[in-house]
Amino acid sequence: MTTMAVRQHRAGPREWLALAVIVMPVLLISIDNTVLTFALPQVSVALRPSGEQLMWLVDIYPLMLAGLLIAAGSLGDRVGRRRMLLIGAAGFGLASIGAAFSTSAEALIAWRVLLGVFGAALMPSTLSLIRTVFVRRDDRRIAIAVWAATFAGGAALGPVVGGYLLEHFWWGSVFLVNVPIIVAFLAAAPFLVPESRDPRPGRLDLPGIAWSMTAMLPFVYGIKQLAEQGLAAEAVGAIALGIVGGVLFVRRQATAEHPLIDLALFSDRVFSGAIGANLLSMMGYAGFLFFAAQFLQLVVGLSPMAAATVLIPGLAVTMIGGFVAVRLARFVSVASLVSLSFAMSAAGYAIAAFAGTPTTWSIMIAFAVLGLGIGLAETITNDVMLSRVPGRQAGAASAASETAYEIGAVLGTAVLGSVLTSSFRANLTVPAVARFGEQDSAFETLGGTMEQARYYPNEIGEQIVLSAHAAFENAVQLTSAVAIVVALGAAWVSWRTLRGASLD
Repeated sequence: MTTMAVRQHRAGPREWLALAVIVMPVLLISIDNTVLTFALPQVSVALRPSGEQLMWLVDIYPLMLAGLLIAAGSLGDRVGRRRMLLIGAAGFGLASIGAAFSTSAEALIAWRVLLGVFGAALMPSTLSLIRTVFVRRDDRRIAIAVWAATFAGGAALGPVVGGYLLEHFWWGSVFLVNVPIIVAFLAAAPFLVPESRDPRPGRLDLPGIAWSMTAMLPFVYGIKQLAEQGLAAEAVGAIALGIVGGVLFVRRQATAEHPLIDLALFSDRVFSGAIGANLLSMMGYAGFLFFAAQFLQLVVGLSPMAAATVLIPGLAVTMIGGFVAVRLARFVSVASLVSLSFAMSAAGYAIAAFAGTPTTWSIMIAFAVLGLGIGLAETITNDVMLSRVPGRQAGAASAASETAYEIGAVLGTAVLGSVLTSSFRANLTVPAVARFGEQDSAFETLGGTMEQARYYPNEIGEQIVLSAHAAFENAVQLTSAVAIVVALGAAWVSWRTLRGASLD
């Protein structure tokens, strides 16, 4: 009788208000994943980062999230998921203020590290609390669609918000936008969001946290160095260290009395397939935004706000896709929907790069196609993931899913961004007179190259601009080709792993 009563309990106004509060941190985290993207040209001018520093400015935030999400999810299961949300929100607000007033690339990277640390405290609890608040399956599926739409929509909203702020304020304002949302969340969460925790918690696995970071940081650094230097000793050594850290992390989780994540979850083919789909979908999403923001501003010549406006249709389609997925799931299999989403990602990249010379319209249409695919997949994969685990492990499982998102965001800029940067440098031709007295880092990025061209208001400057535009367009095509191969491979893997998965 009790089980039947629980199943029949429909969510009321209080539950939906709680959802509105729960997704506030999701909006913050996803906006901060991409809000800096459109500020990169201004940051390049103001702080003069090297090409490697520029990618670290983008990557270090999702990297810290990815390295700490499992630990934060496990800690939230123990000390209380709402408590973790409140701690994370307060720290995130303070770190946002610090980032806004950074005076060097090194300082901004350091504040982005702290944003990642406190962001990790925010994310895992949101999805697991949805499972606690919404006990009826249909209500929970709609709530997950809202969560997924907020996450994907926030990633696209970041450049829009950033574009508006950059039109009216300095680049640091893209971080201050977090503060009023944090204040509203801290005021509402204690009253509307219930506390939730694992009833049988164990000790926090500190060695596991150390090994997870040992795996993540060197591995991504090695990927970057591989793109910069080729098979240099530093790159190979970093990747090797990351692999060793990953092996030791897995071994630790297999033998620890109270592991951060139960590895038995990954023996479930459907659970692992859903996690992998989340990672690869975000990889394509982040990689597209990385080059689209620079192309629209520095090649097409749009202002930050105008460039961000180009992405609004894709933002809307991404959010709508999550709700459409709820209805489509009644008639179309999970494997078909997720595989279709990756096919659409491949089509989006193909439109952007190979439908003639890239234009504002081709970027807009390509992002809408890509966004629809992402929106369809996220609701389905997260619903599947949550349905495969017991309630007491919801925090750790949610952290695994969100870790996949952040690793995907890192790989999107680390792998695709490195391909873009290395191809740009290889194809860029700069007159010797312009290079004289300048460091090589001045021409490592499109933003830096365009800034240097301003010092030569003559044929030399025009030559630099033309070469930079051509080199970047070639780099976009090569990067897109790599992304298409990844997306089609992901579609095939999703079809194989998610066959037989059900949302019932």
